[in-house]
Amino acid sequence: MANILIVEARFYEHLNDMLIAGAKAAIEAAGHKAEVITVPGALEIPGAVALATDSGRYDAFVAIGVVIRGETYHFEIVAGESARGLMALSMDGVAIGNGILTVENEAQALVRADPAQKDKGGEAAKAALAMLALKAKFG
Repeated sequence: MANILIVEARFYEHLNDMLIAGAKAAIEAAGHKAEVITVPGALEIPGAVALATDSGRYDAFVAIGVVIRGETYHFEIVAGESARGLMALSMDGVAIGNGILTVENEAQALVRADPAQKDKGGEAAKAALAMLALKAKFG
């Protein structure tokens, strides 16, 4: 049984609740344990994953958050840099599923977050588990 850490940027609570529900369901269905920690925003997720990786307590990670385009360039920075940070960790061998939604509006986020629709939280958890399996294979 693997220990999976879900790192969430709790900005849009109702959307995150759906993403986390989907992620937990996928992790538990695969027979693993999930724990959730919260960080201030999507930019802090890669740093939290790096710190947790150093602890050795977790086998894989799921990044959860929602970034909705606004009127400024901030969206591009948050979306791009959080993805870049997670990719850098992944390239270093950390098993991560990226469930940070980057959308134009809340309606898009609702469809993607809802476990009964696109279930992006569940998909991110499955990606983390797939990467964990590859890590074990190539170990």
